[in-house]
Amino acid sequence: MAGLRARLPAFSGRCGARMRRYAVSGEPEHMDFAAAIFDMDGLLIDSEPFWQEAEGAVFGALGVPLTREMCFETVGMRIQEAVAYWRARYPWDGTSDDEVAADVVRRVTALVHERGAAQPGVRETIELLAARRLPLAVATSSPHALAETVLERLRLRHHFGAVLSAEDQAQGKPHPGVYLAAANALGVEPARCLAFEDSGAGVLSARAAGMYVVAVPFHAWRDDERIQRADIVLGSLEQFSAELLDGLAGSG
Repeated sequence: MAGLRARLPAFSGRCGARMRRYAVSGEPEHMDFAAAIFDMDGLLIDSEPFWQEAEGAVFGALGVPLTREMCFETVGMRIQEAVAYWRARYPWDGTSDDEVAADVVRRVTALVHERGAAQPGVRETIELLAARRLPLAVATSSPHALAETVLERLRLRHHFGAVLSAEDQAQGKPHPGVYLAAANALGVEPARCLAFEDSGAGVLSARAAGMYVVAVPFHAWRDDERIQRADIVLGSLEQFSAELLDGLAGSG
């Protein structure tokens, strides 16, 4: 369906939100959403600093001169892919990729237990969608056990009918596999899913799955051309409202 859409002029909403509407043959298209699927890192929880801290310690001990800016190069990757990415550029001896990945995840998990907090607007958005009886799922690049830890820490686990990790897929984001798996787990057609993402790789993943995508990027990524592929770009989930949802669904 996405390939048949003709782009209409961008609409600038309140609070800096930017929305694109799509149509077939020039007629407004309203989305009949049947489910919502969320990325996790950077979207539900501000975990990127945890990953930066953990990766900085682990990779630094292996001789990789990792900086905060360099960490952004692997955002959206599975941890095994991130480890392979840095080993290819700064080879090390002795420690296996699996050992490195496990060490990073252990450190991130500990930081989530200590300091994990929901991003602004997360609870309100989830409660809004739950009140509309939309089944919810998580589609993350992080390991499944870490995703469960995050949801329990945030006390949000009961809202989600499925938690899917790209570690269980043949390919990670931007491949659509984890989003397609999430839709399948909820028993919903991908085209009827509303996807929430914060990274460029995630936006491409959800779009490739045929979903309607709301991007909530880190401010430095807002102009990333991959982020611009989203149907809506928000500055924060605090901007996602019943009014906006009703407008998308055509019930307003």
